[in-house]
Amino acid sequence: MTDEQIMEAVKNGNLQQASLLFERYNKRIFNFLARMTMDRDLAEDLTQNVFVRILKYRTSYRDGLRFQSWIYQVARNVFSDHYQAHKNRFSNFVDVEKVSDSLSDYNETEDMGEREKILHQSLAKLSEEQRELLVLTRFQQMKYEEVAQIMNTTVANIKVKVHRAIAKLKEHYFELEKI
Repeated sequence: MTDEQIMEAVKNGNLQQASLLFERYNKRIFNFLARMTMDRDLAEDLTQNVFVRILKYRTSYRDGLRFQSWIYQVARNVFSDHYQAHKNRFSNFVDVEKVSDSLSDYNETEDMGEREKILHQSLAKLSEEQRELLVLTRFQQMKYEEVAQIMNTTVANIKVKVHRAIAKLKEHYFELEKI
């Protein structure tokens, strides 16, 4: 069964089918949220919230819509809602010295290479939007068309923003590499 067929079954009341979607998307949504939050524990909580919302708002899923686009939109909303609700406790500051420590928890190897550490620190220095674009297009390997649909914009706009985000990432990377 396709993701869309499974979601249609869930939408029509067959909630047991949601476990198949969980199996297929749990790790991808977790990885997306972990890279967005730079916090493994928070990413786990938010990932669970995504699947709770899918069940709660299952009737809002529209026929013909790609399920992957819809679930990433739900994940973006969960991420945004969390930070809106806790904005007094958080700032935009990310301690880049600690990023590699928190990222090593969900990387397979304990001894992450120095270049990879610098890459993750550089990613943490990007704006939330730039980081999200790179996580979706490079880490989640989504097509520009799908990212444009998720972000409710044009493909051309996504291409320009990704190009700028990569340029900024390179800038941060080479700054950190000199240190």
